[in-house]
Parts: sequence; C-alpha cells; structure tokens
Amino acid sequence: MTKSRKKKWSQDVTENSDALDLKDGVFKQRSASRIADSLKRSAEQSDRRKSSPFRSAMSMLTFYINRAGDQLSAQRRHTLEKAKDELRKDFGKAPKGGK
Repeated sequence: MTKSRKKKWSQDVTENSDALDLKDGVFKQRSASRIADSLKRSAEQSDRRKSSPFRSAMSMLTFYINRAGDQLSAQRRHTLEKAKDELRKDFGKAPKGGK
C-alpha cells in the first residue's frame, strides 16, 4: 500500500490564495522588509481581495505564522513578526503597541 503525499489545506491556501497572488517563496525570504514589500505589492495588485490591501497582506502573514506554529524556529518567527511591523510602516500605520 502506497501512501500518497497529501497537501495540508493551509499549504494550499498559502500557495493558491483567492485574495492574493503571492510571489514564490515570499515567506522564506530572510529580510522582514522584503517580505513586507512583497506582500504589500501582491495585496495592492490584487483585484480579488475582499478587504483593504493592508488587511489582506497582514491576514496572509498572520495566517502563515499561525499555521506554521511550532515548525518555525525562534529566528524565523522573529523575522516574520518583524515583517508585520514593516508592513505597518509600509502602509503608514503605527507600530503595534504605539512604539
């Protein structure tokens, strides 16, 4: 009996989002600002998103972080969390906590 390799629904959402066309490997980039810039560009170019570009981009980033869970190293999680702050800056929003 052969086991077929099934994709998880969360991987499918990340790869085939209805709202955003993400650049391949966007979440694997090492730079938080590059991740944020790529998400911003994707959100602004999308004509299928249901909310503002900021909310769509932030939702996709948060979704990825939450779905990855314990699979993320502390360093990777830090980079992705920093990308949230970069995304806020890119959209002219105040950093979380009003820093």
